[in-house]
Amino acid sequence: MKLPQTPLRRKKILFVCIGNSCRSQMAEALARYHAAELIEAESAGISPLGVVSREALAVLQEMGIRAEGHYSKSINDALQFFAPEIVVNMSGRKLNVSFGTAEMLDWKVADPYGSDLETYRRICGDIESRVKKLVRELDGQHK
Repeated sequence: MKLPQTPLRRKKILFVCIGNSCRSQMAEALARYHAAELIEAESAGISPLGVVSREALAVLQEMGIRAEGHYSKSINDALQFFAPEIVVNMSGRKLNVSFGTAEMLDWKVADPYGSDLETYRRICGDIESRVKKLVRELDGQHK
């Protein structure tokens, strides 16, 4: 008799950058795309711009990754409905917000805001590599 598998509990990860328009939005979409079964992803910004960058959306679309429903929000807005277990800070700044017991990760990722599509592609590739590495680490913890 085969026992039913217990579904994995997904890790809640908050990706943070400055404007929640480029880097954190790409990271959120990439995490959902590559590891929806392991990660419950959200994103936020220190000073949200209020819009998701057209270039970020275009690069994700080129990769076949959907980002419908994404919107630019502040950290405090995100914390109203999301209690992260891991916070990935891509802002390059110290975060002056309490995330309780959440594990803090700092990723040094260049800000593509205002750059050309090729720069967005390069930075999105960097973020994708980091997200995939994080997924492998999380997957290893489940085994």
